[in-house]
Amino acid sequence: MPCVADWLNNPFSIVQGIFAQNVPNSDWEKKVTEYFKEKLKENNATNWVPSLNDVPVHYLKPNSLVKFRCMVQDMFDPEFYMGVYETVDPNTNARVLHFGKYRDVAECGPQQEIDLNSSQTVTSERQTFYCVPVPGESAWVKEAYISASQARVSPSTSYTPSRHKRSYEEDEDMDLHPSKQKEQHMGNSGGDIHGCVEPKRLETEASAGHHLISPNCSPPLDLNFPLPGEKGPACLVKVYESWDSFKVNDVLEVYGILSVDPVLSIVNNEERDSSALDPMECMDTAEEQRVHSPPASLVPRIHVILAQKLQHINPLLPACLNEEESKTFVSNFMSELSPVRAELLGFLTHALLGDSLAAEYLILHLISTVYARRDVLPLGKFTVNLSGCPRNSIFTEHIYRIIQQLVPASYRLQMTIENMNHSRFIPHKDYAANRLVSGVLQLASNTSLVVDETQLEQGQLDTTGVHNVTALGNLITWQKVDYDFNYHQMEFPCNINVLITSEGRSLLPSDCQVHLQPQIIPPNMEEYMNSLLTAVLPSVLNKFRIYLSLLRLLDYSISDEVTKAVEEDFVEMRKNDPESITADDLHRTLLVARFLSLSAGQTTLSRERWLRAKQLEALRKARLQQQKCVNGNEL
Repeated sequence: MPCVADWLNNPFSIVQGIFAQNVPNSDWEKKVTEYFKEKLKENNATNWVPSLNDVPVHYLKPNSLVKFRCMVQDMFDPEFYMGVYETVDPNTNARVLHFGKYRDVAECGPQQEIDLNSSQTVTSERQTFYCVPVPGESAWVKEAYISASQARVSPSTSYTPSRHKRSYEEDEDMDLHPSKQKEQHMGNSGGDIHGCVEPKRLETEASAGHHLISPNCSPPLDLNFPLPGEKGPACLVKVYESWDSFKVNDVLEVYGILSVDPVLSIVNNEERDSSALDPMECMDTAEEQRVHSPPASLVPRIHVILAQKLQHINPLLPACLNEEESKTFVSNFMSELSPVRAELLGFLTHALLGDSLAAEYLILHLISTVYARRDVLPLGKFTVNLSGCPRNSIFTEHIYRIIQQLVPASYRLQMTIENMNHSRFIPHKDYAANRLVSGVLQLASNTSLVVDETQLEQGQLDTTGVHNVTALGNLITWQKVDYDFNYHQMEFPCNINVLITSEGRSLLPSDCQVHLQPQIIPPNMEEYMNSLLTAVLPSVLNKFRIYLSLLRLLDYSISDEVTKAVEEDFVEMRKNDPESITADDLHRTLLVARFLSLSAGQTTLSRERWLRAKQLEALRKARLQQQKCVNGNEL
């Protein structure tokens, strides 16, 4: 009988047991999935599984059960493998059946050979996803997942590099200082002309930056993270079933068997060498092989047993809100929603220098989400342009830091001429390597994107800059990014919350412009903004985080009675002011009313909330009109 820890430390023993009991019945695969599904349902069992997000790969035992919270950055072509194969002992002619599922390399004993002509061989298909950690994931999210983990890990003894192991941060230091890396890789190389040493010396840990040196001393391996400065491993995730239900940019949590077999690197190097001698031997280009079969020590493989799409990545919320236990959590939190909203409004009012109207709109923005699409129109997007921000001030940087502390994933895009002209915003297809090269706008759903326009200075946008600004405008207006496939463009719908901070009216489109009216001017902005975050209790900050994530997931409806009242009210508004009241005003006021209701925990629109939404809109417009009169030009 397998011991309790076997399903974690040695899942292959479990798979082997089920396989042996059920062959030749094909049900064995389903039984494996069911076994692990039941195990993970046990009390806190998911916390016992080590995560590649938290633990460097060299601390994980090869062929053990691991989990990975990730975004699907690219999907490779499906691959065929031997699902079941037979080995034969040439001396005794004894035959043994093996499973090839969850393996990169076929298992074969020292006195055995694989019988490729066996009638027992079953060829199966699997899909490979190239997955990266969720782009822009906040530090508090990572820390909360780490503190919840009860996994016990220690440095792997299956293969040990000759140097000391390094953390992700130290790996990044090596990445930023190639001379250090060169010393590590070339030390004691004994005059080898390629600077290469024995394979074990060349195995390095999970990545910390975009580029890492691969073991065959080829150019640095680009790990294809969408955002600059990201840390953590990229993984090749091998999916065996229901892969059609996943798509690029989905956020997944996968549970599977870790494969970091050094043989993979040797096999790949041999393939490259042989294909260089005989081009007909392999149709893949060397670049494609390098990208699709990177060294397993840099880009580990996970053979998925269970995978699920994540509704959200907030560790303070239950993973699935539909379960009975989760409903209790939600109802308990909703009962104390009112004071949480009041505290959050106060906190954001202080952050926005005493401007409570701007704080109201910021709350509505942070809980907004695309809830449906009608033809090409995304419903629920609420891009806010916060104008009146001080130019070249640290104010906008600190506003982003506060948002970063509240939402699970975010990114600050500094809109400088340099960034516009030289950054890669739009993902594009590299046909030579047969992969999707990531861009800044390849973000997971519900990411907060803060575009800082106060950094914009005079200058000329080149062709790339114009394309990037156009892509940003399309993202805001249509909630889609057109990925570049050279010969055509492909639309990828998204759900990104965009906040634009600017001095005057933004150059980019927005759903709502709110002009900042500071009530206080702190003598030391840095000190004032820093004190805000240190003053708020961690428990209160966690309530803010739950509040903003939870309200985005709630359903919302408008009764027929209220719909009729709103229509009549709008007709009356048009009569009183036909010049300035448009259909856009109705749409925006309905959006404000929607998020205002949700912010109070109400999932239907009431007459009171509609009137409050009209009041907020009137105040916002009056402020813009006042500013227009002061400046003598349109904001």
